[in-house]
Amino acid sequence: MQADSLSFIFLNTVLANNFVLAMFLGLCPFLGVSGKLSMAVPMGIATLFVMLVSSISAYAVNIILVALDIEFLRLIAYIAIIASAVQLVEMTLKKYSPTLFRSLGIFLPLITTNCAILGLALFQTFYQYNFAQSVTYAFGAGTGFILAITLMAGLREKLVLSKLPSVTQGAALSLMLGGLLSLAFMGFAGLGSVH
Repeated sequence: MQADSLSFIFLNTVLANNFVLAMFLGLCPFLGVSGKLSMAVPMGIATLFVMLVSSISAYAVNIILVALDIEFLRLIAYIAIIASAVQLVEMTLKKYSPTLFRSLGIFLPLITTNCAILGLALFQTFYQYNFAQSVTYAFGAGTGFILAITLMAGLREKLVLSKLPSVTQGAALSLMLGGLLSLAFMGFAGLGSVH
């Protein structure tokens, strides 16, 4: 598989270089919203949507910034793009699913400060991906986020029913589960190596 092929970029981003479990980006919603599958999946989908919109917008804005020779504005432009995309998601959820909007609570606007989304825009610019590669990279990153948060939510839901020592309950258990998931995903590290 070629390192610049779309399938390689997608699989590499979902598994081997998962933003949450390999790069440790986006841990706030990963730990905060993964208590129930009913909240984790919609949060993952919202994050995927913001990643796609941000990636496409960042690609277009980067072309303009390079053409005008003002690349130093890249970071602030990307942050404005991400904030706008999150507002779009918030307005949509508030109108079409007010219950979900209320249940996600503070974590929905916190997508704006999710470092995985800003990292996505910066990484795609650094790798100099073309448009198709950028969209594939964003879709892979969002899919990887959904996979990670869904796995975590499933594990946490099962462990609620288990009898555990008091020292491992709460945040300690969440961090241990996240570490174990991260170790499991390290097995994918050699999956897409190019020789």
